Amino acid sequence: MSRDLHNPEMDQLCDAFLLLEDRDEVYRFLEDLCTVKELQAMSQRLEVAGLLQDEVTYQEIAERTGASTATISRVNRALTYGDEGYHMILERLEK
Repeated sequence: MSRDLHNPEMDQLCDAFLLLEDRDEVYRFLEDLCTVKELQAMSQRLEVAGLLQDEVTYQEIAERTGASTATISRVNRALTYGDEGYHMILERLEK
């Protein structure tokens, strides 16, 4: 994770997520915390990451998700050069 994000406020946000007990609580917290557009963008990026990991082409991903090629490229960079967060969560979601 970027060192710029390591601060007490971000620690508190991470701790808040860790306190959530089920999907309903996550929904409730996210709906208060984020805009609908922000939530749609995050869920789209996770979907794009899964498709990229499955080696789906950019064109097919764009058609299936509505994501721009810029978004697909950004997610691909995170998959390739990021902190392994996408890989970690996608692996856990498969189980």
